[in-house]
Amino acid sequence: MTSAESPTGHPPGRLPGWLAWTLALAAAALLPLVLQQFGNAWVRIADMALLYVLLAIGLNIIVGYAGLLDLGYVAFFAVGAYLFALLASPHLTESFPALASVFPGGLHITIWVALPLAAGVAALFGILLGAPTLKLRGDYLAIVTLGFGEIIRVFLNNLDHPINLTNGPRGIGQIDAIEMFGWKLSRRLEIGDFEIASVTLIYWLLLALVVLAIIVSHRLAHSRIGRAWMAIREDEIAAKAMGINTRNMKLLAFAAGASFGGVSGVVFAGFQGFISPESFSLMESIMIVAMVVLGGLGHLPGVVLGAVLLAALPEVLRYVAGPLQELTGGRLDAAILRQMLIALAMIIVMLLRPRGLWPSPEHGNKVARG
Repeated sequence: MTSAESPTGHPPGRLPGWLAWTLALAAAALLPLVLQQFGNAWVRIADMALLYVLLAIGLNIIVGYAGLLDLGYVAFFAVGAYLFALLASPHLTESFPALASVFPGGLHITIWVALPLAAGVAALFGILLGAPTLKLRGDYLAIVTLGFGEIIRVFLNNLDHPINLTNGPRGIGQIDAIEMFGWKLSRRLEIGDFEIASVTLIYWLLLALVVLAIIVSHRLAHSRIGRAWMAIREDEIAAKAMGINTRNMKLLAFAAGASFGGVSGVVFAGFQGFISPESFSLMESIMIVAMVVLGGLGHLPGVVLGAVLLAALPEVLRYVAGPLQELTGGRLDAAILRQMLIALAMIIVMLLRPRGLWPSPEHGNKVARG
């Protein structure tokens, strides 16, 4: 034990890792109870931030770990959302009388079945995307995945005839609320005189999924599979020469990352109660990629930080754009001004921190400190 270490083996003044994570988790769990005192709108912002964290963790597996630039990730998000919408709303039984005769009360699938089912179906779509792109890299891979995301959106927008499967641009409504242990999360929970809003219940569900995603992603990163992904990211030819099956590893990265997107889509559909193709545009994919890059490519804490900041920043800037609009005499539109401020903030961060806000520590620095 060196003089710079405490008897527990940790540097003085620094909490053990498990204790720091426990305190952070406790603070995150209590956050919505504080925010709901200022209005449920703030809790809803936190809900959307956690949803984007879940999406960013999934994309980080593809882009950060395996080095595969995917600009169509929102397609997996759409697959999960539409899967739950079709199986938990009256749409299918209304469109297909034969199905209505078998299920007169509707399908109404539970969240416990929907989550693993959506993860599996989204993973299958990830393999379908990855299979034709195995020999593509860099810009070419980005263009193909971008096209895949747009194809899925166009299909969703046009599959309302001759068979009405997705209801086209009108979207699907009347989606069942998420139900956990017999309680619908769309209803507020009253414990004595204390009231817990429905958005807070959704927040806790998302927080549990995010914690599970972080654990799975962390374990993957430190497994043989994760090391194989990172070898492919650094030099695919060298990885292949070392005996790594780059084909299977790439497909596995696409499938694993896509499954997180499918799970996110289920929660989004149950939370919103309505979905349409507009929610799964190219801009959504670009924003998720920006979260991963802005936070720190391949570094899990950085990805979480980038997702929280980019998801919450547009809503927080509403309170800045309004006064600025008044200063210009109303000549500038507040929405345009808000987008400009977001873009400016991203440019400044990338100039000052080109490796991200919280990049992965370099191996060279670890050796020097050791």
